[in-house]
Amino acid sequence: MTMNQATFRKLHRKLAPIIFIPLALSAITGIAYVICESWFGMSGEATEIFMEIHQGEYLGNQLKPIYVLLVGLGLVGITVSGLMMTRLFNSTHPEKTAKFNFRTIHRIAAPVLFLPLLVSAVTGVTYRIGKSWFGMSRENAEIFLEIHQGEYLGKFFQPIYVLFVGLGLLGMIATGINMLGWFRRPTSKS
Repeated sequence: MTMNQATFRKLHRKLAPIIFIPLALSAITGIAYVICESWFGMSGEATEIFMEIHQGEYLGNQLKPIYVLLVGLGLVGITVSGLMMTRLFNSTHPEKTAKFNFRTIHRIAAPVLFLPLLVSAVTGVTYRIGKSWFGMSRENAEIFLEIHQGEYLGKFFQPIYVLFVGLGLLGMIATGINMLGWFRRPTSKS
């Protein structure tokens, strides 16, 4: 492991426990919002609760953009540091064939999910910060929201894209938590 990989691993391991709950809430509420609207025709108050949680509206107008910014930066930090650890950029040490476990799933999924997660984080933060702090009009900010929600894919593929990104993030969280060993039973020393 090179020095850069060690640095990225430390950053990844320190950031993951801090950001995994807000990321999980964001993924679940984002999925629920789009699926309830697209597939079940729900709207209004029934789906607004998901957006209130997704954007941290329960924190108030002053803290909402800060919450979105911190969650978005956390996602960017975790995805970039994770991608740097995948050994895609280190040709001198080819990947050894490993047994199929949570670490392998995590390592395989990281490069696949990197770009969709990065785009989702950047466009979501840009939309919220642009509107809240820079007075961006709804019309000007709409392009970022459309990209964030995958609206450019059309009504059929948008919910599929949101499911892919959201479930991918939840899968990365679940496999990452498993690797941290928080829920493993302590081994007894006989």
